Amino acid sequence: MNDTAGKTEPETTVLQSALRGLACRCPRCGQGKLYAGFLNLAPACDRCGLDYAFIDTGDGPAIFIIMLAGGIVVAAALIVEVKYQPPYWLHAVLWLPLILATTLLPLRAMKSLLIALQFHHKAAPGRLVDRAK
Repeated sequence: MNDTAGKTEPETTVLQSALRGLACRCPRCGQGKLYAGFLNLAPACDRCGLDYAFIDTGDGPAIFIIMLAGGIVVAAALIVEVKYQPPYWLHAVLWLPLILATTLLPLRAMKSLLIALQFHHKAAPGRLVDRAK
């Protein structure tokens, strides 16, 4: 049980946290909005008041998306090149929209998924052990 501001809330499962993340909702209550813009985080949850200052996803979401999108686009481009050998301009027409779709569309959900998992597992920066004690 978590005790937050006098309220007792049941522990969430990893699946519940992941679903909250994919829905771009507050990782604690699952109701408030996580974003104020496309990728700009809100300062705090508008429902439970959770301060989003702890959030630090870094380049994690972008790396996952780049790897997934790169595999999809490169595989599709290679298949089309081997089977049909289209001119280069047609490759540009085909793959530019696919690149934009496979990178921009899932980026927001991937970032909020990593935020929800960071909150669920109470991830924090590493600290050096104070051996003087």
